[in-house]
Amino acid sequence: MEHTYIVCYDISNPKRWRKVYKTMKGFGEWLQLSVFQCRLTREKVLQMIDKLSRLVNHREDNVLIVDLGYAENVKLKVEVIGKAFVPIEKKPIIV
Repeated sequence: MEHTYIVCYDISNPKRWRKVYKTMKGFGEWLQLSVFQCRLTREKVLQMIDKLSRLVNHREDNVLIVDLGYAENVKLKVEVIGKAFVPIEKKPIIV
């Protein structure tokens, strides 16, 4: 089962920030600077954590991963000022 996650990060080095950003693009949808919305299985979130752990400086950087619960049950209530917020929908993957 997939969960919905919000991932926020504060990376002190621009080079590491770009690596984290590129890594996160493979796991979720970019919402705004250093914030992603992800819909992941437990296996995928563990892969994401492993990849991020290898990229960040554990003394200088910070990554927050907020589990909002089962993706099918999450009813996001988001207030937006400006550009509209679009939650991630479950989509079929065609191989």
